[in-house]
Order: sequence, then structure tokens, then C-alpha cells
Amino acid sequence: MNESAMKSDPMESLLRILDLSDSGGAQTDESIFVGHGDANAPMKRLFGGQVLAQSVVAAARTVDSDHLVHSMHGYFLRPGDAASPLTFGVQRLRDGRSFSARRTHAYQAGVPILSMIASFQRPDSGIEHQESMPTGIPGPETLPTSAELLGGINHPVAKSWAHDRPFDIRHVGSDVYFDVKGEKVAHQALWLKTLGAMPSDQNLHRAALAYASDYTLLEPSLRRHGIHWSMPGISVASLDHAMWWHRPVQVDDWLLYVSESPSASEARGLNLGRFYNRDGVLVASVAQEGMIRVPDGLLDE
Repeated sequence: MNESAMKSDPMESLLRILDLSDSGGAQTDESIFVGHGDANAPMKRLFGGQVLAQSVVAAARTVDSDHLVHSMHGYFLRPGDAASPLTFGVQRLRDGRSFSARRTHAYQAGVPILSMIASFQRPDSGIEHQESMPTGIPGPETLPTSAELLGGINHPVAKSWAHDRPFDIRHVGSDVYFDVKGEKVAHQALWLKTLGAMPSDQNLHRAALAYASDYTLLEPSLRRHGIHWSMPGISVASLDHAMWWHRPVQVDDWLLYVSESPSASEARGLNLGRFYNRDGVLVASVAQEGMIRVPDGLLDE
């Protein structure tokens, strides 16, 4: 059997990753859940978006079914191992009439690799406004897929990005996989959706969006300085991640992901993002600061 036949389907992998077990009833002052690593990961380091998504799912397992995650704030504490399982400890911080708060720690080898606090809310009504969706953006059907851009490149990471990700990602304009074309700007846009249908659970859709939000959020900082993902000697890592879900979201339908970097300094870049559905509804916002280290003399300013 060849290597490609042995690999699991990307959507099956995503749903498996988001399906946590309850650890057979193990309990401390936390609720304990166990999650899988990623068998399709091209590198040893665990993808940060996976840990975020699993932490949201773990927290959601401890709140009433009518409560939806509306915000989370997490810090990446240590690199994770993609091949190893994870343990999630969820502490119940507060349960009110409308809001519930949870703290989730993700552990590997007995130490925390992520610390996150998430807030859940029973659906409610109130004031409404939103930032408008950018105009003049070409539709996703007109743009090349990652598989089309990367599938012919004989490199394990390129092949994994092309075929193993559970999301179809289509950059508007140039990508930054192997070079930075055009003007060096601190903003970008792309379309994304899952490769297949998702279960109807809204908290699962929101967790999957957290997963996908980490793929490209640091790219505006990279793009502004002509840095691409395959540049020799660079070191890039997510430091923290905050997300707000404003309205119901369907990750198995196209979402426009617009992002920008307002600042970079001291080997850190701040990046902000917004997600719109095809009707122009703002469904979520995200913020992340990442470490970006570049060897001296490598940049062409």
C-alpha cells in the first residue's frame, strides 16, 4: 500500500480530532478529556489551531447545550508534539443565567502547552451593527485551490498543505507559501471552507473556525516584509490567540477571511482578522500576536 493510500481523509481527521473522549471518568477539580494528535501533520510540531479547537470543544462539553462559545483568549505556552495525544482539563469558573466561563488547559507529557479561558452565552437579542464586508473581492470559484498551487511541488510540507488540510483555502491575489509577489502590504484576503459537510452542532462549527483561523493569521506581518513560509532560517510561532464569534457560522460554506497587521516590533507581529459569510455577515473576529525571527541580512526591505 502506498503512502497516500495509508493517510486518512482530511475531513475524517478533523472530525476525529474534534471528537474528545471523557478519559473513562477520571476527575480532579477539573473535567478531564482526551484528544488525538494529527496523523497527517507534516512536521513534528503540533498545529496551534488544532489545540485551540480541541480546547473549545472540551469547554463546550461542560456547559448547557443551549450555550454557545462567543469568545476565547488563549496563550500558547510550549510547542506540542503532533504525534502524541493530548489531555484537556476544564475548570468551571462561573455559571450565570446567561453566561458561563470555563478555563481549559491542554497538556502533553504532564505539562500545559495551552491555557485558555472561554465564555459561553445563551442566544439573546440586543443592539446590532457590524463592519461592512470589503467590496470588489472575487468569488472563491474564480481562485486556485491550495492543491492546484502546491500539489505539483515535491516537498513534504507543500504536499501536506495541498492534500492533508481539511480546509479548502484560496488566497485572493498571491499567496506567501514560497515567495511574496507584488507590493509588500500588511493585509490580505482569502476564502476558506471545510472540504466536506460538518455536523450541525454550532459549537463544533465555531471550534473548527478557531482551527482554521490559525493557518494564515500571521501572513500579513510576513507579507509586509517580503517573508514567505519557506524562507530559510525564519522562526515563526503563535504566542497567543483571541477570538470572538458574533453570529452563527457555517464552516462548510465559503467564508471570506480578511486580515491585517497594524504593528510589528521586537520580533513580534500583531495580526487582526475578520470572517464574513457570502451574504456579507460578519460572523467572527480574531487577533493573534506571533513571534517572527529572521536571520540578519535576510530581509530585502
